[in-house]
Amino acid sequence: MKATNKLLLLILFVFSCNTEEKKNDNENLNVLFIMTDDLNCDLGSYGHPQVISPNIDELANQGILFENAHNQFPLCGPSRVSLMTGMYSDQTMHTKLDVDLRQTIPDVVTLGQRYRQRGYTSVRIGKIYHYGNPGTIGSSGQDDISTWDYTINPYGRDKEEEYKINTLRKRAYGGTLSWLAADGTDEEQTDGIGATEAIEQLEKFSKNGKNFFLAVGMYRPHTPYVAPKKYFDMYDMDEMEIPYDGSTDEYLSTIPLPAALSVRWKKDQSILNDKSNFKLAQEIKEAYYATTTFVDAQVGRILKKLKQTGLDKNTIVVFTSDHGYHLGEHGHWQKQTLFDNSTRVPLIFSGPGVEKGVRSNSPVELIDIYPTLMDLTEIETPSHVVGKSLKSIFTDSNHKVRKSALTRWRASQHGNLNFSESGIQGYSIKTERYRLTKWGESGEHGYELYDHDNDKKEMINLANDPAYKSVIDSLKTHIDARIAGARKKPEGLGRQFEEQRLRKVNMTTGDLYDINGKRIWERPADE
Repeated sequence: MKATNKLLLLILFVFSCNTEEKKNDNENLNVLFIMTDDLNCDLGSYGHPQVISPNIDELANQGILFENAHNQFPLCGPSRVSLMTGMYSDQTMHTKLDVDLRQTIPDVVTLGQRYRQRGYTSVRIGKIYHYGNPGTIGSSGQDDISTWDYTINPYGRDKEEEYKINTLRKRAYGGTLSWLAADGTDEEQTDGIGATEAIEQLEKFSKNGKNFFLAVGMYRPHTPYVAPKKYFDMYDMDEMEIPYDGSTDEYLSTIPLPAALSVRWKKDQSILNDKSNFKLAQEIKEAYYATTTFVDAQVGRILKKLKQTGLDKNTIVVFTSDHGYHLGEHGHWQKQTLFDNSTRVPLIFSGPGVEKGVRSNSPVELIDIYPTLMDLTEIETPSHVVGKSLKSIFTDSNHKVRKSALTRWRASQHGNLNFSESGIQGYSIKTERYRLTKWGESGEHGYELYDHDNDKKEMINLANDPAYKSVIDSLKTHIDARIAGARKKPEGLGRQFEEQRLRKVNMTTGDLYDINGKRIWERPADE
């Protein structure tokens, strides 16, 4: 009898040790991670007077909004890999599209993978890693199977009716400006279907009690700007302002050649710098804002379900985008520059332990999301993660985890610019007040300095202004240290390999192609 009692006590002791190591599921915080595609900071909560974004704005009211958050590489694929691994692009070896994560860093532990290791159910809906948008909607894109327990790939009317889309270049959508005021309902669009799937997942988790890392990736407002017509009706196209102050040769002469090329490489959209195309530019900008409001509505549907299930009391919500977006600023549309328009992203945290209505101007980076979520959910951060936890800022908005946010760009992405194959490297830092951009390994291709106290649009390059000599000398030392740190291989990362891009060809649904993939018939838009 005594032996039996001792055995029972031993079993109870072992069980109690295990429960201390891993908390009861109901005590752990869940994570709802909402990622948009090509969304800049033109939102009501970021002070934009025109954009209608009530659901994102309310999320900001319920948590902390970061005014000065920046991506690490202003291109979808590399930015998303950095975010999901907590490392800079020099460390992930990702600078191109259509590159699988494990091709360059096969041993890395991603954000979702880390949650899987700790007993969470990790689910992806839509675009988290890179997709050819809209080319590979409905597929898994450049996904990573180690990150997720299961995935859902929505496919909606926007993809099926691609042939109806207006575009600056025939049958080209994702890489050029394209738009459509669509027929039908929200729930028929790819992002509407994604929101519906997220609602179903939340309902399931509310019943089974499992902890989750639910990542919902929206495909909009990335081109093509497609949304139901009702969202276009919310805006007056004639009220769309188009900036022309950066469209002149005189302006281009004030910035280094790589910077000038970065805002002029998209030849099909350069026609929008001609004031004779003012109405066309207004139509395109209206479409971007309409699509932003459509995305906001889908976010609202998800957050409403989160609250209805009661999961909001136990769930951290993160909202962000992969990079910013130009809408005519500097004479450029879309991304792939080292200006604030392209590097700056919305970033909002809300949920248990996050104070409401907090705003911070501390320079932060997308790679900080990984360690912040680890900190909030009390999980050990992998040693390879070089991002910094932002949790200390949640209670003290004046606190800073770093002096600057770092973004890298490689000029060879811009096609035939007479640069070497390796390209001109550009790095940019954004402090609370200044932006310094360095082109070339030693700055041999020039510098840019912008003072946000006097020039938030970054139109006046002060790099050669004697009045700012002490500022630029200090920032040059700082950016060199930041670059050196970003190039250092993190501990515990494992293997690193050079990237090899696998180019995918887009096929529009409804068109016909020959055996070699050449389009031989186009479905008319009026069918």
